Amino acid sequence: MTSVLDSLPIVILYPHSRCNCRCQMCDIWKTDQRQEISREQLERWLPDFERLGVRWVVLSGGEPLMHSDLFGLCALLRRRGIRITLLTSGLLLERFAQKVVTWVDDVIVSIDGPPDVHDRIRGTPGGFARISHGVQAIRSLMPVSARTTVQRDNHAYLTGTARAVRELRMRSISFLAADLASDAFNRPDHWDAARQSEIALTTDQILVLERELDAVKQEFGDFVLESPEKLRRIAQHFRAHLGQCEPVAPVCNAPWLSTVVESDGTMRPCFFHQPLGRIANGDFISVLNGPQAAAFRSSLDVAGNPICRRCVCSLRAANLA
Repeated sequence: MTSVLDSLPIVILYPHSRCNCRCQMCDIWKTDQRQEISREQLERWLPDFERLGVRWVVLSGGEPLMHSDLFGLCALLRRRGIRITLLTSGLLLERFAQKVVTWVDDVIVSIDGPPDVHDRIRGTPGGFARISHGVQAIRSLMPVSARTTVQRDNHAYLTGTARAVRELRMRSISFLAADLASDAFNRPDHWDAARQSEIALTTDQILVLERELDAVKQEFGDFVLESPEKLRRIAQHFRAHLGQCEPVAPVCNAPWLSTVVESDGTMRPCFFHQPLGRIANGDFISVLNGPQAAAFRSSLDVAGNPICRRCVCSLRAANLA
């Protein structure tokens, strides 16, 4: 694959650095810095977006709806015909429902269990009820889906999670394993073994998870977006963590299709790899195709790379259809 990109279909932006949840499997909420991508920054990057043919921007983070002018950013993107997906905790959906419907194309809400389980994992008493109100406010007007991060405290509740999501009349649910080993999600020093064990599964718990993965696909079919093979990879991820099997990288070309831009302008090739540079004081393409980024892409062997082999998600060209 090429080391210099002349097209980039997808950009993942972290508009805001902080979050309104206290999730067990993420440390973003622990940051004491409030940083945002400003409208002026995005305006400087947009000519490069046009040159690269950016078609889809995913708003992640952090909680995007905590941004002071999120819909100003959305307006800049929408005027250029760029699809906008919002990844959100859902806690602020009801407050911003009208603007979300106006400026966003689709919404993916993080739901990590039936109500009590979800609220415990996310440290948000009453959070599921707030999500329910928010989803109710927008679901008839735009696509709304759910995403569940699988870990120790919800591994036995996947079918219950899917039932709760269906009761909210959402379009679909997807599952991915909790990341244990990378420095993503505000973990610059990585988690130590003790911290990882709080989220990872034991052998007995993996057996329960495997039964749940089979059951949720059997009961819900295509409402669950992953294929049976992809669902099995979730259990394999936790087995690999215990040394019971070799970690296997997913088939992925994310570094050639997309990039991640954090709230301080730091650019990464994906959620998990090391930064390629910072674009706060420079143009977008100069970092995307700079020497460090080009060297990274030219040398990346996805199948053999240790970070890729521990990856919990992937991107393939087929996903753009």
